[in-house]
Amino acid sequence: MIAFVNGTVASVGLASVVLEVGGVGLELQCAPNTLATLRIGHRAQLPTSMVVREESLTLFGFLDDDEKSVFELLQTASGVGPKLAQAMLAVHSPDQLRRAVTTEDVKTLTTVPGIGQKGAQRIILELKDRIGPPTGSTGAAAPAHARDAAWREQVHGGLVGLGWSTREADKAVEAVAPEAQAARDGGAEPDVAALLRAALRTLSRA
Repeated sequence: MIAFVNGTVASVGLASVVLEVGGVGLELQCAPNTLATLRIGHRAQLPTSMVVREESLTLFGFLDDDEKSVFELLQTASGVGPKLAQAMLAVHSPDQLRRAVTTEDVKTLTTVPGIGQKGAQRIILELKDRIGPPTGSTGAAAPAHARDAAWREQVHGGLVGLGWSTREADKAVEAVAPEAQAARDGGAEPDVAALLRAALRTLSRA
């Protein structure tokens, strides 16, 4: 088991990052909100979870240990694999998922692409007594360099990486543009992770 990876960011793609560790490039599958915090040439330490299949070994990377633990717990529910668990954490923070499950909020869970009403009900039934209450953690904040003028490209790339079409991603980016402008008007840089989640909710309502 590889608990975490600490290295220099060699490249950042739509769905993964390559960290150079001791001259070896390790590819980690990450949600867009995690990728938005990474910068090429800078060091990063990401908690990881290894998913073993007959044909592959895949490392998933996370913002923090809380995301990692929720990712692993989600997969214990019937029908939830690593990709769907990652998508759930792309749309909702760990505490939002805890709250949705413990309060039986089917509507919130179905905003995740790939989860219908029956799937949401099954997740609630199987995890309600195990996921625990919200911890009050807000998660790791994206650094200022990740919340710059490139937020449109990052959000768009994240949506495409999750399976949405280019046209759908374009519309979702435009839909959340007022939120980004409101942040700038208030003296803050747009939060890419928050904008991505808002864009995913917009697409799920469409």
